[in-house]
Parts: sequence; structure tokens; C-alpha cells
Amino acid sequence: MEHGSAALAAVLAVLRRRRAAIVLCVLLVPALAALALSRITPRYTATTAVIYEPSEYVLRELQSILRADPTNDALMASQAEIIRGLGIAERLADRLKLEAQPEFNPGLRPISPLRRLWGRFAGPPPAQSAENTRRDVIQAAQAAITVKPVKSSHVLEIGFTAADPALAARGANLAAELYIQDQLEAKITAVKRANTWLDSRIGDLRRDVRETEGRIASYRARQGLSQGVQAGLDTERASRLNTDLLAARNELAQLQSKLDAARGRAGATAQAAVAPSVILLRAKQAELSAQLQSLLTRLGPNHPNAMALRNQAADADRAVGAEIGRVVAATEAEMRAARTRTATLEQALKDAQTQQGQNAQAQIPLSAMERDAEASRALLQTVLEGMQRTAQQTAIERADARVISRAQTPAQPSSPRTLLLLGTALALGVLLGAVLAWLLELSDSTIRSGEEVRTVLALPCYALIPALMGLQLGRMRVADYVTQRPLSPFSEQLRALRAGLWLGMKQPKIVAITAARPDEGKTTTTLALARSAAMNGERVVVLDCDVRQPGLGRLLDADALLGLTDYLQGHATLEQVLRRDPLTSMDFIPAGSAEAMAQGLFMSAAMEELLARLRETHDLILLDAPPAAAMTDARIIARLADTTLVCVRWHHTPRGVVRHAVGLLEDARAKLAGVVLTRVDVKAHARSGFADAEVYHPRYGGYFRE
Repeated sequence: MEHGSAALAAVLAVLRRRRAAIVLCVLLVPALAALALSRITPRYTATTAVIYEPSEYVLRELQSILRADPTNDALMASQAEIIRGLGIAERLADRLKLEAQPEFNPGLRPISPLRRLWGRFAGPPPAQSAENTRRDVIQAAQAAITVKPVKSSHVLEIGFTAADPALAARGANLAAELYIQDQLEAKITAVKRANTWLDSRIGDLRRDVRETEGRIASYRARQGLSQGVQAGLDTERASRLNTDLLAARNELAQLQSKLDAARGRAGATAQAAVAPSVILLRAKQAELSAQLQSLLTRLGPNHPNAMALRNQAADADRAVGAEIGRVVAATEAEMRAARTRTATLEQALKDAQTQQGQNAQAQIPLSAMERDAEASRALLQTVLEGMQRTAQQTAIERADARVISRAQTPAQPSSPRTLLLLGTALALGVLLGAVLAWLLELSDSTIRSGEEVRTVLALPCYALIPALMGLQLGRMRVADYVTQRPLSPFSEQLRALRAGLWLGMKQPKIVAITAARPDEGKTTTTLALARSAAMNGERVVVLDCDVRQPGLGRLLDADALLGLTDYLQGHATLEQVLRRDPLTSMDFIPAGSAEAMAQGLFMSAAMEELLARLRETHDLILLDAPPAAAMTDARIIARLADTTLVCVRWHHTPRGVVRHAVGLLEDARAKLAGVVLTRVDVKAHARSGFADAEVYHPRYGGYFRE
């Protein structure tokens, strides 16, 4: 959450810093859009609403009710493309005489100054043929037609756009009329073609029916077949014979069962009798047998009654056998008669089936011819019904589309849509401004805050020295400002710089002040820092070590006096080169009057002796060193100092240059204390959104005195 808030704050800070570019884009883009809109001719669009309801003529009313709606999005899109086609556009252009309208005929438009100027060099354009002119007019008319299917409906909105609102209304209505007219003409033409085809088809079918019926009559005559009678007789006879045969076979089976049962009784297998007489004899036999058993039990086998009764039982047995034999003989006779009848019926059925097969073979071609005839008659009937329907449809035919809302003359132009375009231009201006601000931010390689110093150089930023403008300075020089305005923000930042040096782990006495390149404000910062420290009661001395382009002597009017190089060469004593600032108690040593190889002088024992003597007599020794990016002297001087300050011009010096200079100082094993941002634009930095811009906020105005 904190990371997201920080990112948002960073983005807002970027937009705040680059708001000038954003405001420029926000004002410029809508202004250009307004200028362009003022040069555009207003165009009007009129719209006609048409409903598309395809009709189908059906014979049965129920089918018309139950049929599914064939209209879908693809069909509506197809109808829209038909309206936008070249056919309607061509007739619309002719009916409205669009060739006489400069809006649709490019040849009638005035030549623009740019084209006139181009014609002077390239020559006049070739004359356009009438065919090409007509093609351009038709294409312009087609482009002016717009068709939009209304979603989830059968409605088409037909629009026409023109500079003349009345022409736009006529064009929209005419496009709808031409579309409906084309539909009706297409239907009538289709019906006429269908009637012509049906007439010829009916004649062909009638001829086919007559020829087929003639072939059927000839075939029946040759085969001796009566129409629908002989086949019925053959079928009836075969069915009757088949029924009689089944009955005879059932009778034969019953007789066989009766014979089997009778023979089984005769063999004493305890089968049931098959005739009533046998049943009666068997009952009598059973009765005698029971009586015999009773007498044998009571009287014994030799008793006369028992013997008489045994004889009666034997007579009964012989009577049963005789009766069964008679029944078997009668049944066998019946079976022989049944077999004869069955064989006769089988032969008669076989003969009938043979005759029926022969008749069926003769009937096959006849049936085929009859089916062909029936099919031809049915097809003829269908075609006749279709002919009747098309005749009825011709009388009631109507177009599938109709106008439900005619176009009216529009009161407001459809293009350009000024408010929408200006709003879009404003949004685009904001977007372009944001993109431009971001690109400017990415392309800005300078250092603009103490936060960037710590991020880029991994060094602390001790102060942000504000730039002093002409109204603030008046007739004062920048280095004198600290003495005249000791309670100003400028002086406060110098005190912050001194405090930063004093609050370090080791309080340095010898401080080298350098920069990455010239014009960074290092000499002015050095002198102002020295005067600020001297005003706070410190014993301060400043050495101008930038002997090739000395600046300290120029600021203190000591260019021609003996100085550092004279002392290091032994041409002057310390008392001769040590000067006093006319405004404060600060001491300073100018660069000197003698030209010499400064590198050797700074590496000499005289330089170390001088610094040792000054360390004993002063609290703070400031060395104004040359730029470190190109001058070797700066690295030697920084190596001699207790610590080194790097001056970086705010929003001016590229980061790469500063990193290079810091790297050179680190390679020389100089002790880098931190960075001072110089010549800071207070108002611009206050609007930047950086945290250290807080020091310039008006809320702190009560603490300062300008």
C-alpha cells in the first residue's frame, strides 16, 4: 500500500513539475482542433426508418402461423449491403442530379492554394473524362448512404449525408423508395418467370400422362388382364384352398391321434378308450374285476361263483378288444380318406399358386406403368396447384419492406460534432501533455533535488543554494549577499552547509570545494560559505587553487596581487600573500601572479607546509579547486584536504558528468563529504514536488528576512 502511494505521489510530482508542457498541450491541441473545425463545412444526415418483413405465400393458413421467422442478423446485414450497393447509388445520383453538386463532383470544387501552387511546378492536372467523373459521383453518393440495422428488430435505418439538409432528407427517402421498388420488381419478375416455366411444364406432364395411360391399355390387352378383377379372383381362390387344406390337415392329425389312442388300448397300455362303446365295455370290465377280487378274497379261486365270475370277466375282456379293433379299423378308413382329400387340396393349392405367380409376373410391368402414370398425374396436379397459387400471388404481391418513418429535414449538423471533437481534443491534449511530460522527465538527465543526489551519487546533499535574481541583488554581487542579508534563505542554506560539515563523524578543517565542470558556482559558494562562517565567529581562510582560471581574486579585486603560486615557488612569504576580506574577518590567498605548472606545486612540500601552518591559525580552510572532470589539479587538491564538497548546478549538469567527476575523485582516494546544489530556481523547485522543496515554502517566510 505504501509502495503504491509512493508511486502515485511520484507520478503526481512529475505532472506537477512538467505542468507547463501539459498546459501547453491542453491549450494547443483544442485550439488547433477548433481551427480545423472552423474550416470544415457542416454536413447534415437525414434518416429514414424501414421495416423488413419478408412475406411467404402458403396454401395452408396453419403453416403460415406455425412457420419460424426466417429473419436473422445475417439477413438484415445482407439487406443493408443491398441498399449500400452501387445500383441504388447510381440511380439516386441520377434522380437527385448530384453531378451538379460540388460536394459530390470533385471537378466542380475550387482549386486549393496548395494545389494551385503545386500546379505551377508540376503543370495542370490532366482533364478528367466524363466516365471517370460519373464514377466519382456515384462513389461519393454511395459513401453518403449509411444503413444501420436496429439491434433485435427488423428495422433498417437508412441515412444520407449532405451539406444541404433538404438534399439529405430527399436522399434518405429516395434511397428507401428505390430499395422497396427493387424488391417489388424482383418479386414480380420472379413470379413471371415461374409462370412461364409452369406453363411449359404442364404441357410436358400432360403429354407424359397420355402416353403412359396408352401403354398400360396396350399391355393389358396383350396379357388378357382385366383391370383389377383377375388378380382379386386368383387371390380369393388361393385363400379358400389354403383354408380347406388347413382344415383337412387338422382333421388328419385328429384321426391319427385317435388311432394312436385306440391302438394303445388294444395293447393293454392302460390308455383311455376312444369311443363310447369302448368306454361302456371298459366300465363293465372294471366292475366284473372288482367283484371277482371280492369273491376271491371271501370264497377262494375254486368256488363256483368265483369261477363263473372269472369267465364273465374274460368275456368282457374279449368284448373290449373286439370293440377296439373295430374302432381302429374305422379310424384307419377315415384316415385314408383324409389323406386323399389333403393331397387333392395340396395339388389344387399348388396349381392355384402357380397360376397366381404367372399372373403376378405379368402384373409387375403393369404395376410399374401404373405407378409412373400415378406419379405423372400427381406431379401434374401439383404443378396445376402451383400455377394457381402464383396467379393468386401475382395479384396480391407486395414488397418485403415498407417505410415506417420518412426522413425530415435535419435542423442540426451531424458532422463535425463540435462538442465531441473538442472534448476529444481536450482529452487528447491532456494525454499528449502527460506523455510529453513523461518523455521530458525521462530525457532530463540533470540533478534536481537532494533525493536524486542520494539516489544517483550515493552522497548526502548538504544544501540547495538558491539562485539570486536581479531584483534581489540590486547592485550587490552574489558573494556579497550573505553579508548584506544574513537572515535570507540563501544565507540559511550556507549555514546548513557548514552545519553539515561540522556534524560529520570527523569535523574537517581543510575542505576542498570542486565541481564537475565550469560555471557550477563553486567559487561563489566557497566565498559565500567562508564569509558565513567568519560572520559566525570562525577563523576562516580561503585558498584560490584554480590557478588557471582564478575567480576568487576577481570577486575580491585581488587579481594582480601576489598569491598562492608565488608563495609555493618561494617568491613571496605567507604574510605577503595572506589577505583580509574587506567585508568580514575572513582571510584569503589569491591564485597569484606567476604562471606555473600547478600540479607540481600542489604536490610539493611547500603546499603541505602551508596547509599545516594554516591549520594551526584557522578553524576552517577552504580550497577553491578547479573542475574535477577535466583537471588533474582538482584530484590532487582533494587528496590534500580533510574532505571534499562537490558543487552541482541544479537542473543543469548531466548526471553522467557528475558521476564521472565523483568517480575520478574516488579513484584519487579523496574523502567525499557530499554535494551542494547551486543556483537553484526557488519558484521552479517549489513547484517540483520534491520533498526538499519544502524549505522554500511560503509558510517559512516568517523565519527569513530578505
